Amino acid sequence: MQANKRKGIYLLPNLLTTAGLFSGFYAVVMSMNNHFESAAIAIFVAMIFDGLDGRVARMTNTQSDFGAEYDSMADMVSFGMAPALVAYNFGLAELGKIGWLAAFVYVACAALRLARFNTQVGIADNRFFQGLASPAAAALVAGMVWVGIDYDIDGNEYGIIVAIVTGISGLLMVSNFKYNSFKTIDLHGKVPFVAILVVMLVFIVVATAPSLVLFIVFLLYAVAGPVNTFRSVEKVTLEDVIGETAEDADFEGASEDNVEAADKNATSSNNTVDKDTADNKDKDSKKEK
Repeated sequence: MQANKRKGIYLLPNLLTTAGLFSGFYAVVMSMNNHFESAAIAIFVAMIFDGLDGRVARMTNTQSDFGAEYDSMADMVSFGMAPALVAYNFGLAELGKIGWLAAFVYVACAALRLARFNTQVGIADNRFFQGLASPAAAALVAGMVWVGIDYDIDGNEYGIIVAIVTGISGLLMVSNFKYNSFKTIDLHGKVPFVAILVVMLVFIVVATAPSLVLFIVFLLYAVAGPVNTFRSVEKVTLEDVIGETAEDADFEGASEDNVEAADKNATSSNNTVDKDTADNKDKDSKKEK
């Protein structure tokens, strides 16, 4: 008699996911109280927890379907709703309809981005992201808000700029631009000693002006997608920018169904031809007799 498997969920990775979810919720609450610096930092903290939960799950062999779904729901809050509401409270509220529409565009694109990512698990190229990843888009919006607070910029006076950055960040998430995922970096291998010095230098640079440095880094990353795409193709088409491509799960599934249907039709046609040929041979043999 086999022992019944113990039901439950893995604690450690889901605990990290919960911490990221809490950071996103905390960012929303802080923005409602006009503490925009704390709100922006909370979104960056959520990014750290989001990067840790997946790696910890793989390292400890605690992956599960529940964990994947829970992580997706947490990402929608931390990198979908939270950045949009922080940007809205910071500089979009006084724009009226334009303001909340820009925030909604970001939220809707984040939801579409996460849904498309979930359908491509296992079939997409791990070296690249199709469209700007939601944490990077959230970092771009949060970095903009953080820079505004550090340099005493009133978001309401530059509401149009806030709306443009928020809207473009959302549209980049649903684009077909390819972004490096950095998932192929070997963290277990050895590196030269100078690499540690470079890491230390990076920390020093970030510490000097964290808001400005992080905003510039993610701004350059967001621009790198279109630049790499335009440089890698000879002729840019609509599918290179947005729309359905061969890498989309629904498109690939439809193609496989069409191929299977064509194979079945070809097989049935061949069987019919073989049967007709056999009948004709029988008739000829009877005539000869």
